[in-house]
Amino acid sequence: MFKYKSLSLYLSLLLLALSQNSLAATTLVAVAANFSKPMTEIAAEFEKSTGHTAKLSFGSSGKFVSQMENGGPFEVLLSADEKGPEKLEKSGFAVPNTRFIYALGKLVLWSTTPGYIDDQGKILSTGGFKHIALADPKLAPYGVAAVEVLKKKGLFEKLQPLFVLGENIAQTHQFVSTSNAELGFVALSQVIENGKIGSGSGWIVPSSEHAPIQQGAVLLKNGAENPAALALLNYLKSKPALAIIEKYGYDLPK
Repeated sequence: MFKYKSLSLYLSLLLLALSQNSLAATTLVAVAANFSKPMTEIAAEFEKSTGHTAKLSFGSSGKFVSQMENGGPFEVLLSADEKGPEKLEKSGFAVPNTRFIYALGKLVLWSTTPGYIDDQGKILSTGGFKHIALADPKLAPYGVAAVEVLKKKGLFEKLQPLFVLGENIAQTHQFVSTSNAELGFVALSQVIENGKIGSGSGWIVPSSEHAPIQQGAVLLKNGAENPAALALLNYLKSKPALAIIEKYGYDLPK
């Protein structure tokens, strides 16, 4: 009798699992390059929690918006700013009233060389470097923030001839990490380890030095009927996801 009950329970659980798997879906997500590490971790936890899969593509927020306006296949956008999602909503490519700020980005002036950058960024004034990397401000919000910092310090015109522009923040980080530039403005999430800059040296730019980097998420029309897309946006607001976001140096929206 016990064997039959055990078998019956097993079959019930198996049918439940098969039913859940049959409902699992995949969503195509465009992710700002600065959010690569946390989103990779979030996607893994999202799949464990819901059974759904998030297929991630990383790149420039500006380029993603252009792709979506030209028929790109993405269903969710996690931008490095709020302007992209707002633009897509106004132009009819995103589902109305689905926009929200999922993270507040932090900028850091970083070098692979220990002790090279002081904790107040004075090296920007003292100079001694031949190249400084930043993301192209025409494409990347972190590049816009970097330009704001330099203009506020009155150094933009002086340093502009030394700029090495990355298409996105990932390429900018690569320029610095491969010594194509002695230093550069990157996202804190790219260099943080255990709550501090993991290697080299850097100046975490105070938020008062530039406009807030409010990173916006939005559901695109392509994903309006996809349960995985809807579930992912909800999961981004969950405690496990927020803990991961904070771990990578972002502030949370209030």
